[in-house]
Amino acid sequence: MGNRQSAVTGVDRATCLCFHAQRAARSLARRFDEAFRPVGLTNGQYSLLVALNQTGPVSIGGLAEALGMDRTTITAALKPLTRQGRVSIAADPADKRNRRVALTKIGHAALAAARPLWQATHREIEKLLGPAAPDRLREDLRALF
Repeated sequence: MGNRQSAVTGVDRATCLCFHAQRAARSLARRFDEAFRPVGLTNGQYSLLVALNQTGPVSIGGLAEALGMDRTTITAALKPLTRQGRVSIAADPADKRNRRVALTKIGHAALAAARPLWQATHREIEKLLGPAAPDRLREDLRALF
């Protein structure tokens, strides 16, 4: 792979922020996917459950906004969680045209089971980054959104 600059695109992988961010995101996703495997969740599903736990029942659009995702992606991601009984999707009582997503008892239990796995994995990653780096990284990443 190396650090060669592509003559066609002019992109230098050694300095391309997008390349490094994507590669780091994939690495983090794999670590958390592996950690959550015993409870039958992926890192994306865990993030959805956490968001629903924090927001309470919310519209699909509201959930998408909270997670910085588009509605289509959220709708697809909710399907397995709905089949597993971890979330429910129902018509909004105030406006039957809208649907609201809520965490179920099974979803709360899955979240509770996954939490210690998240904590342990998170601690491991923070150790790799060093004492001050995690806070700095979060601050730097927030500057991008």
